[in-house]
Amino acid sequence: MSTNWKTMSSRTRREFLRAAALAGPVALGQRHSQAATTKPGMPGPFPGRVVAVAHGGCIANNTYQPQPIRQMLEKGMAALTGAPSWTDAWRSFFEKGDVVGIKVSPVGGANLCSDASVLHGIMDGLGEAGVPASDIIVFNRYRQETYAAGIDKWIPPGVHFEFASEAYNEIQLDMDGYDPDHFMEMALIKPGENLADPHYRRSYVCKIVTRRINKFINLPVLKHHQSAGVTIALKNMSHGMVNNVNRSHLTPTLNACGVFIPSVVSLPAIREKAVLHICDAVKASYHGGPSGRPKYMWEHKTIYFSTDPVALDKTGLKAIDEKRAAVGMASIATSKPDDASHFLNCQVEHIEIAGQLGLGVFDDKKIDVKRFTLA
Repeated sequence: MSTNWKTMSSRTRREFLRAAALAGPVALGQRHSQAATTKPGMPGPFPGRVVAVAHGGCIANNTYQPQPIRQMLEKGMAALTGAPSWTDAWRSFFEKGDVVGIKVSPVGGANLCSDASVLHGIMDGLGEAGVPASDIIVFNRYRQETYAAGIDKWIPPGVHFEFASEAYNEIQLDMDGYDPDHFMEMALIKPGENLADPHYRRSYVCKIVTRRINKFINLPVLKHHQSAGVTIALKNMSHGMVNNVNRSHLTPTLNACGVFIPSVVSLPAIREKAVLHICDAVKASYHGGPSGRPKYMWEHKTIYFSTDPVALDKTGLKAIDEKRAAVGMASIATSKPDDASHFLNCQVEHIEIAGQLGLGVFDDKKIDVKRFTLA
């Protein structure tokens, strides 16, 4: 059906434009997905709400301490949901019959990756909600990367452990693990590729997300990133759930993360299945990311909880910038290239653009950060 712009009233035009804006990043990158356009999973039932739980004893000698981690998880889920118990908190999001993915983030390597105690606590919560181990899928894009971080050793019997690709490569156009019916299309290709071929312009969503699960929990780590500025909740989805992503940050000057990230996350197949974001910031990095360089890591001793990835990422960006200021460094948005971060501009604007697309709340005045410090 076509739209006759000339015959519209000014009010109708405004309504049309508002509907178009809410529909997704059409102006940024064409998206195609056959997922049902029901109520989005993001920003979820608590837009603008972020819970930060700190515990001074959650890590000792570079080792996570299971009991304090469990206390942090229990407090965070209770404060986020307002539920009277651990079980009720998880049942507010999940129920028997759900097939739930847990998107891990092993890019920082074994030295900067969420810990087994956090992952096991999440699985325990899912069990309380009635989700059996056989309906839990821990996943990441690359198998080799995930094994290198040691995550394979944490997977309990019965829980599925799945991947979209075998390993990182420069081509990134393999389709075996990706769904041809769900993709984000953007006029952005790598040098030498054929712009007329849509395959090069598209990033396809992995089948784990489109076909295997109906909900997922996003488990990022608090990290600096050279091209995106930070890699927290939004980037763990945009670059961890689709193929053909290196076109978004090919060189220090050919960098499109600012629009690429929100364009991917706005895909209905991703947006509508994202239920909960738990950011492991027990250890974090403030520079030289996304890898875990000990020189730029610190023990933040905090776990963040939200259903809103924009508010969470805005809060995480502030935490990283505060650490940078404490060591005499410029904010990420105003930083310049150096030996540990080569990109001309770190595009933290992906967080604000995601907010404009309705994925969450960016305005500080509307973000409510509830902070708790446990003994």
